[in-house]
Amino acid sequence: MAERTRDDGPDDQHLPPDGVDDATVEAVGGVTAAFEVVEHARGMLYAFHRLVGRADMELQEALDRLAEAGHAELADRVRADVVGRDVLPGRWTFQVVEEFDAGYHHAFADAERLVRDELTAGRRHVYEARLKERERTHGRPGHEALPEDVEA
Repeated sequence: MAERTRDDGPDDQHLPPDGVDDATVEAVGGVTAAFEVVEHARGMLYAFHRLVGRADMELQEALDRLAEAGHAELADRVRADVVGRDVLPGRWTFQVVEEFDAGYHHAFADAERLVRDELTAGRRHVYEARLKERERTHGRPGHEALPEDVEA
């Protein structure tokens, strides 16, 4: 058999195991795609966490300036009501993030991994590798199947 080159298709870790049909590859790809949406949402939740923390710090600085401008009583009222306030009952954003990570995110990640483990031997992005093979222009620079540092 001729030796494989970088342009001969996906590496072994992105090929479906023997006996795995196209419908299964597509379905597993759908589960992974759904998990990627959850990962995106998780990133937005972390952004929310960071933004709320930053807003709290900026508010404190603005209230300091408000007090220095002669409005200490108003600054104190706002500070007492808003600074350090829970974003949800009993929770700051770090607690929301931790509960999301330990609950929904953890369960979804485990489910996605279970589906891959049972149906594609744990291989990741098999469906996407198949799409790449279908969509790329074989033999054209910039459309190689594999990067130079990956063996065929």
